[in-house]
Amino acid sequence: RVMSFLPDLASWALGGGAGNPDNAGDGNGGEDGQQRQGNSLGAGGSGGGTGAGGGSGLTDDEIRRKRVARMMAMQQQQQQQQQQQQQNQRQEDEEETEQETEMDKMEVEPTTSTPTVADVDMADASTPATATAAATTPTGTVNNNSSSGSGSTAIPSSSESDRMDVVVDNAAVVVDSDEPRTKKTKASASSPAKASAAAPSAADMARKLAKKKDLLLRKTLSIALAGTTSTGSGTDQSCVVIDLGGSGSNDGASSSSAAAASSPEITVQSITEILAARLSLPRTHPSLRTAITSTQQNSGTGIVAYCGQCYVRASQEIKTVREGRERRDKRRRLKEEKAKGAEEAVEAATATGTTDSILNTHDEELIAILKEIQIQVVNYTASSLLEPDLFDLGTDGPSQLAAALLQSSVDPTNGITMNVAGSGTSFYSKLCDELMDVDEVGFGRVVGEAVMILSDALAKCDTVADGGGGGGDTGGGGDASPLVLVNALTALCGNKAAAAVVATHPTFLLPPAGSAAASERITPPQPVVPPDANQQQAQLYRMMAALTRGHRRGYDRRSGPALERDTIVGRVMKVGCPRDDPDFLTAFANMGSRSKKDSDNTTNGLRSQLTAYQVAVNGLVKTLITAGAGPRGKMMDWFRDALLVNSGAAAMRPDRSKVSDQATLINVTVALLKLCEPFLANDKKAGLIDPDFVSSPSDHGGLYATEGDDAIPRLAENPPSPAQPYAPKNSFIPLCFFLAARSIHLSVIPALDLHESLLRWSSRAYHDAQARGDNGRTDPDFNRYLARVLAHEVTIFSPGLLSDSLRFSNAMSGLLLRITDDELARMPEHFIDDLCDCVTMMSHSKPEAMRGVDVANVFKVVVKLLSPSYAKLVRNYNLRAKLGDVLHDLYLPPKTNHRDAVPSSVYCDPTAGGQPYLLSDKLAQETLAPSLLLLYGEVEHTGYYEKMNHRAKISELLRFLWESSEHRSAFRKISQNKESFIKFSNGLMNETNHQIAEAMEKLVEIRRVQVQMGNPQEWASVPEEQRETISSRHEANEREVKSTLLGLNKTLEMLGWLNADPDIRRLFLLDEMVSRLVNMLFHVLMKLVGAKGLELKVDNPESYNFRPKDMLRDLCSIFANFSSAPEFCLECARSGYYDAELVAKAGRTCRKLNLLTPENLEAFESLAEKVDAASRDVEDFDELTKDAPDEFLDPLMCTFMKDPVFLPTSEKYMDRATITQHLLNDPKDPFNRKDLTIDMVQPAPQLKERMNLWLEEKRQASTKE
Repeated sequence: RVMSFLPDLASWALGGGAGNPDNAGDGNGGEDGQQRQGNSLGAGGSGGGTGAGGGSGLTDDEIRRKRVARMMAMQQQQQQQQQQQQQNQRQEDEEETEQETEMDKMEVEPTTSTPTVADVDMADASTPATATAAATTPTGTVNNNSSSGSGSTAIPSSSESDRMDVVVDNAAVVVDSDEPRTKKTKASASSPAKASAAAPSAADMARKLAKKKDLLLRKTLSIALAGTTSTGSGTDQSCVVIDLGGSGSNDGASSSSAAAASSPEITVQSITEILAARLSLPRTHPSLRTAITSTQQNSGTGIVAYCGQCYVRASQEIKTVREGRERRDKRRRLKEEKAKGAEEAVEAATATGTTDSILNTHDEELIAILKEIQIQVVNYTASSLLEPDLFDLGTDGPSQLAAALLQSSVDPTNGITMNVAGSGTSFYSKLCDELMDVDEVGFGRVVGEAVMILSDALAKCDTVADGGGGGGDTGGGGDASPLVLVNALTALCGNKAAAAVVATHPTFLLPPAGSAAASERITPPQPVVPPDANQQQAQLYRMMAALTRGHRRGYDRRSGPALERDTIVGRVMKVGCPRDDPDFLTAFANMGSRSKKDSDNTTNGLRSQLTAYQVAVNGLVKTLITAGAGPRGKMMDWFRDALLVNSGAAAMRPDRSKVSDQATLINVTVALLKLCEPFLANDKKAGLIDPDFVSSPSDHGGLYATEGDDAIPRLAENPPSPAQPYAPKNSFIPLCFFLAARSIHLSVIPALDLHESLLRWSSRAYHDAQARGDNGRTDPDFNRYLARVLAHEVTIFSPGLLSDSLRFSNAMSGLLLRITDDELARMPEHFIDDLCDCVTMMSHSKPEAMRGVDVANVFKVVVKLLSPSYAKLVRNYNLRAKLGDVLHDLYLPPKTNHRDAVPSSVYCDPTAGGQPYLLSDKLAQETLAPSLLLLYGEVEHTGYYEKMNHRAKISELLRFLWESSEHRSAFRKISQNKESFIKFSNGLMNETNHQIAEAMEKLVEIRRVQVQMGNPQEWASVPEEQRETISSRHEANEREVKSTLLGLNKTLEMLGWLNADPDIRRLFLLDEMVSRLVNMLFHVLMKLVGAKGLELKVDNPESYNFRPKDMLRDLCSIFANFSSAPEFCLECARSGYYDAELVAKAGRTCRKLNLLTPENLEAFESLAEKVDAASRDVEDFDELTKDAPDEFLDPLMCTFMKDPVFLPTSEKYMDRATITQHLLNDPKDPFNRKDLTIDMVQPAPQLKERMNLWLEEKRQASTKE
């Protein structure tokens, strides 16, 4: 700073200085308004603008030479000074760390930022002696002492201050007499005497302390006391000037010394008065408006926000003061270490220690003031909240508290919830503690009003995109975004006492079930046409009201809509990404003609908002759960109520006046899954899930009722009751787990079902548009459905929800694996149903989400429940069919079923070297093959269309197992279970008959349309409307025949490789099976090579999966395998489908196309001869029994019975083969439709004996004849 004004000083001196008339009055320190007086030194004062030095007796040339000499001496002294300082600095750089070096630089280098208390500390620590004196004595003054007189003049500088502190590296420079003299304020080891002699005076230290206090008050409270130096011309406009009375005026003309002398003292005791004066200002006070405008704050003039900010700033200043003291102590220790016993150095260190001791005492006083500020801002805020009329600024206390919490959510580092020194040290925590100590009832009122302000603001939000995103002066809610509002609620509940108030608020829970309030009907007000509306406006108004009638549907106070509209947590949960929201549908408008990248960007943008919101919701739930037993119990009661009132959400068409929106239920599931997260991946904690929870009504509260309208079906029809009362080791873990299981059933599974329905509707709209000749991608109906699909996927395909659902499914499987059979029998059936739906739908729609997720337990529990031991436990055929679908969709290796989307981590066993689970699992090797054969027959009862899809998947699984050596022994055991195999083979034949009939019928129609379309003249003659109908039906036929023929090919292949085994082939020759087998085979053969075979020659048959050569090869191979069996040939002779010419034609085709091996071809061609021989035996038997009594004939088939049985339900006799075939497809008595199973059928030995006697007599008579 000295070097900066030396050129100006030299120019002034060389120009004649005060003796030059041009320089007269050229000072710049004239702020005191004094006039320049002649050349008298004293008259100039501190103004520096004196006249010529008359009376000195020196000529102008002598004066000029003297001043040049003094300037040269000053420059020389300054150069020496700089060299010494550079040398000292190099020594310090070698001995001190880089951190201390930087701190020293901070002490000596001026900054342009607002000074802090620490800045004053560092100045005191680095300049203990001379720098203090320099503050009162202008160090740039030049004193001219000569024998002829005395004169002085101030040296002008570039500074605009009237006080010039000339400092170079903490050195105050004083130019004295003819010989310039320099004093160092920073003592060095080479001059300890000077340092010790320059100890600061008590007055100087007191003045600096007062300055620190004044600065501290401005920084923490934004207050400047009238009469202090801070209220001069440079006062910060963000500060409010407070006049405590008689403290001086805010006049910039007052001098520093006068202001300091008259300024009020700032002490711990005066903080209360100062704060009271500030808080007592009216809202309209101009100082408040000026302060807020200058600082650009957004927290308003309210007491809560202001006091909260003061608390945070006081905490920051306490930290700053303590850090400054630590730095001083560290520097002092370093100097003591460098002294190493040198006497002068010890004296210097002692002087520094004395100064530090004084400064430390000052720091303690400052910290006490800051702590008092913290205490008083909390006390005043609490008083204002409890007594709203205490201050004009605090009349709307709860609203201010809500606004401050919102602002804290936006800026947590400066908000009222920031913990300044560990947990529980935030302004909000201290405020809650103070309110609880003073008035617990008042505390409940304040928190209750604040939470309702935030809750009412949330009630206005429906989607995560609602609101303006702000949270400052929004009046406690305003247009704040749902995310900010939820974060504010979480912050409010961060105090356990406040969380307890929220949990006991009247709007936290629904009214109890059965109470009068629960059945109270809430009907939203109907809109009324404005009286001044004209007829057209009234009509439009009524139309809009009709369109929004669904949103004004009445509901009970205890219902799904009431949950999301009237409870605190429900209003939080209802916000999401509704698939039918107009804004979201608009975001996906015309997506059929937009790029996939555009679609992904839109989806990811909305999903990121949803994910952030759900994270905030989870934070709120966790805060309430961890706030103590009371809030935790209420939170879990809310979850229980939410699931109870939404028990109808899983229906095909849920009643929207009774259940919540799907977005609400999805958010509930997300929150519950997060609560389960700690124990889902921990086997030890998962072991604490007690399955008897579902059998304890007092714990599940009716969620898993076994009686009444809301009864939940169990796996077993009448499961045994638990032997012991429910007494879990940990009650919270089972509660979270089984609530989550129920929530998934009511939200995720229906959402996935809806997604598949939306996909079907959009696909249908696309194909309909294509059939009309329109562009499907631009079709309005297709784009409307597509927008709903994509909007729906934003929520249900959230990565977090998918992965958490998969982990939960695996954990549920683990539970079902480890519990006893009795406990398993008591499990709700929908646990397994939901598990299957979740994993299969995910494998279809989002297989990449399964990567890296462990689902080994899912495979194991599916194999267990499909095994013969548990076949009777899982009684629902649709559920058993789903178990088979899980094996196919997830665990069948892709190369087998042409799938490549499911990650290998899903179907490969890492503990078996990456081998598929189907091959590595021991239980699967023993039971899976017979289980699938049994399942193939059982799916007959799942539905006309569903069974085809199930059987196609089972066929692929069986083929994979058949080709694996690990399962070959299990296939050999199939022959030991006659009943199961009969069910399988019956399903196999039913499926084949259905597929061949449907496929051939469709192929004939496809061929006819192809021929019609191939003739342009004929096709043009068909009316346009009729052409559209034909084209639409043609496309439908093509889709159906592709699926049907694919299944038929697999069925024939399976029948072929199964009958290659002699043991299995013998089972097909049983009386119950052989006739159906023969009829089925000849039915297919007739369709392939019969007289109408030419009608099947469609164009491009491969595109329909129609491969007639392969089908004929497989069919004739089956005939060849059975041709050596007399039972088969005999049944061929009895069959009405047998045609010798048909067999011969098939043989010629096989020989011509070389479809069979020589051995099989020979066996097939020999079949006709063997059937002819058997036909004679059939004719002889028919002749023998043509006059048999009616009691010997089967009442349905009118054939002579081989093995008569008694039906107890109708007391009728039938042939065992006939009734067996009937019950396989229809488990009812054919005569009275009563329930009947093959186990109930009784042998009829007496009737059989009479039949045998009669038959023997007939044979003897025939022989005699």
